[in-house]
Amino acid sequence: MDFFTTIRTEQTSLFGETFHIKYLGFGRPLSDLGIVSRLKRSADRLSRMMRVLVAYASKTGFTKGIAEFVGEKLRERGLQVDVQEVGSVRSAGDYAAFIIGSAVYMFHWDKAAKQFVSRNRAVLASRPVWLFSSGPVGTKTTNDKGQDVLEASKPKEFDELRESVKPRDHRVFFGGIDGTRLTGTIGFAYRMARRSQSARESMPEGDFRDWKEIEAWANSIADEVVRPPLSPRQE
Repeated sequence: MDFFTTIRTEQTSLFGETFHIKYLGFGRPLSDLGIVSRLKRSADRLSRMMRVLVAYASKTGFTKGIAEFVGEKLRERGLQVDVQEVGSVRSAGDYAAFIIGSAVYMFHWDKAAKQFVSRNRAVLASRPVWLFSSGPVGTKTTNDKGQDVLEASKPKEFDELRESVKPRDHRVFFGGIDGTRLTGTIGFAYRMARRSQSARESMPEGDFRDWKEIEAWANSIADEVVRPPLSPRQE
């Protein structure tokens, strides 16, 4: 019969939760420890803990591109990441952390993104969440009022979102416009607005995403999620 006892314990952190990893030596019966069932439960929990969802709402593909890029950078850091459109997410409870992004039109998040947050509020409020918005276009960093363009482009729902899910961060990124991809009410309003020269100057078409800034943000999230083990603790 095999006998084991705990000879050393190391403490590590993942997603803000602390885990104790025990190293076993001879001493107590394996059956007394219940080690098989404990290891299975730990493996199941860690499998869930390492899953990150990047969910997005995108009209023309620019926000989707940001979400896919963030997901790729997190995978490079060893995380298990799913990137999905908000309407395709079947079970938010399967994930341990969330990054949720939406295109911003007329200072508002996409309706589907708002519904996703509202529908999963209980889960999101209990786990780490980061939010991003894709909206401003052009190369100007300040608007006509002298305000920072990114800061001034926060969605009007920001305070509500912050109160609802208490995100660890919310970032506004430059996005892009391709009028040929806009349909419905938004597409009609866009085409009407483009008749004005001032509107065309304030809403230039093109891709203005800053990939270096987006990558830095993704890495900052990975730094927070994947923390190095703490010093070993002897027992």
